[in-house]
Amino acid sequence: MLRLFLSYRFRTHGRLIARGLIFLLPILGLLGCGHPPAMVYKYILEYTPPPAQGLPPLEDSLKVQHFAVAQEFNTTAMVYRPTPYKSETYTYHRWRVNPGYLVTDYLLRDFRAAGLFKAVLPADSSSKSRFLLEGGVEEIQELDSPAGWQAGLTLTVTLLDLQESEITKRVVYQKTFKTREAMTDKTPQGLAEALSRAMQRLSGEICLAVYQAARKVSTKEGLKPSAR
Repeated sequence: MLRLFLSYRFRTHGRLIARGLIFLLPILGLLGCGHPPAMVYKYILEYTPPPAQGLPPLEDSLKVQHFAVAQEFNTTAMVYRPTPYKSETYTYHRWRVNPGYLVTDYLLRDFRAAGLFKAVLPADSSSKSRFLLEGGVEEIQELDSPAGWQAGLTLTVTLLDLQESEITKRVVYQKTFKTREAMTDKTPQGLAEALSRAMQRLSGEICLAVYQAARKVSTKEGLKPSAR
């Protein structure tokens, strides 16, 4: 009888101890580390819109499609190239959003600030537009070399005329824009600052080029003889 009682008590207490350990082990593991979680710093681009050119706005609207991103840079991680053929990312420094969203949002803002079109719409707008701007982020990274550190930014844009009935004739303009900006500070924040200057430069060039291409199409259309 005594043996049965002791055996029962041992099994019961064993289960209780095992259950307690299941809850205690994770807590003990955290306490044993003794280090708070590492701080992850997040960055955005920051610059004033390129100065307006004082050009007359077109009577047509422009819709800006979300920019695609080359797979190598399709991440919130901040990419840097320490040597040729080698690519790395900062562990505790990241972009707040994917580079595709960064570039798209700033282009939308800059096109609106320039006032070159009747309206500038985001991709999810239900309003119709004559022109559609598509594009991609081909490069957004830090380039390290003995000669100095640089920020590299490469964007490709394609302008489509949705009013053109023949799909093969819709492409109005396509070009790749590329720039390099010296990093005055060899840190992730220095990279964000240099890429902000790079984006400001390319955005100004893109806004003007897209406007001129769209204006050329609109002017040609205005010169066509009217149907009778």
